[in-house]
Amino acid sequence: MNIIDRAQGAFIGALIGEALGVGPHWYYDLDELKENYGSWIDDYTYPKDDRYHAGLEAGEISQPGFIIEKMAAYLVQEKGYQKDSFTKMMDEVLFPHIDGTPMGGIGGYTSQMMREVYYQRVIKKKSWDEVASISDTTESLERNIPTAIYYALDLKKLSYTIAENTALTQSDNITGSLSVAFNLVLAMLIQGHKLDTDISHKLMKKVYSHELPFYHVTSNNLGMPKHGEGIRLNKGLFASPDALLSPSYMARAAADDSIVIEPAYKVSIVYGMPCAIYHMLPPSYYLAAKFKDDFESGVLHALNGGGQNQIRAMLTGALIGAQVGLSGIPKMFIKGLKRHEQFLTLAEKLTAHLYD
Repeated sequence: MNIIDRAQGAFIGALIGEALGVGPHWYYDLDELKENYGSWIDDYTYPKDDRYHAGLEAGEISQPGFIIEKMAAYLVQEKGYQKDSFTKMMDEVLFPHIDGTPMGGIGGYTSQMMREVYYQRVIKKKSWDEVASISDTTESLERNIPTAIYYALDLKKLSYTIAENTALTQSDNITGSLSVAFNLVLAMLIQGHKLDTDISHKLMKKVYSHELPFYHVTSNNLGMPKHGEGIRLNKGLFASPDALLSPSYMARAAADDSIVIEPAYKVSIVYGMPCAIYHMLPPSYYLAAKFKDDFESGVLHALNGGGQNQIRAMLTGALIGAQVGLSGIPKMFIKGLKRHEQFLTLAEKLTAHLYD
C-alpha cells in the first residue's frame, strides 16, 4: 500500500458504502429489515417499490453518492477548492437535478438540508451567504470526503476549506466541527496513521500549534495572567476540540475486550440509528477501528444496523478503505458498483497529485 492506494480506497469505499445502502435504507425496525432482506445483507440490493430509492438498480448510487462524485470531479477540474467556483458548480450541476421536494430528483430522495438550500437559493433567490440551515446531519461531511482526499497532505488547508464549505449550507457550529474532525481523521488514515488511541493526541498537537481551527480552553500554563494581559487562548472557528477526541475513544472501545457489542452491527442501537451527525460518527469510528483490516465485515455491519445505514456504511467504507487501500477492497464490491470503471478513473485523477 502507498498513499495513492489508501486515498483511492477511501473514495471508492465511500461510494460502495453509499450504494450498499440504496436498498435497505432507513429501516428503523431491525425485524422488518430482516423480513425484507433476510437475516444478513451481504451485497447490493434493489430498493422496494414503496421505499426512498425506488427505481434504482442494485449497485447504483443515490443522491449523496452523486454529490460526492460531482465534488470529486469539481476538485479535479479546478485543481482545488474555491468558494465562487464551488457555488457555481452547485447552481449548474446539482440544482437542475432536484426540485425541492423530498422524493424529487436524482437518487429518489433529497435531504432536508439540501431542500432548504434549494428553496433559499433557487426559489427565494438569496445569495449563497444567506442559504445555510441549522441542519445537524452529515451532508457537508459527506460531500467533503473528496476534499479530505484531495488535501490529505495539508491538514490546515483541509480544515479551513471544509469549515468554509460547511458554513455555506449548515450554520450549526457543532456540525461544522464534527464534519471537519471526521475528514481530518480520514486524511490522517490516508497518510498512513492508524485509527487507534493515539490519533486524537496527534490531532491535538496540531491544535496547540495553531494548525487547526479549534479553540482549546486549557494549556500547560494555568497560572494567573499578568496584569493587563487578559487570558490568552487559542481562538479558533470551533468552540472546542472535543470533536477530535471522539475517534480515539471509539478506537479504545473497539480494542477493549471487556467492552462487548455482539453482534457488532448492534452498535447502531448503542449510539443511535437516526440521521444526526452525533449518531452517525461514533458507530462509524467504532466499526472502522474494530474492522480496520476487513473492509467487508466493517461495511456490512454498518449496513445491517438499520436506520441511517446508508451514511453509516458510507463513512465506515471511507475510513476502512483508507486503511486497507483500494487493493484491500474485495473485488466483488468494486465490480458490483454501477459505473465502477468511471469511478476508478475519477479516483485516479483525484489522487494523482499525492505522493508519500
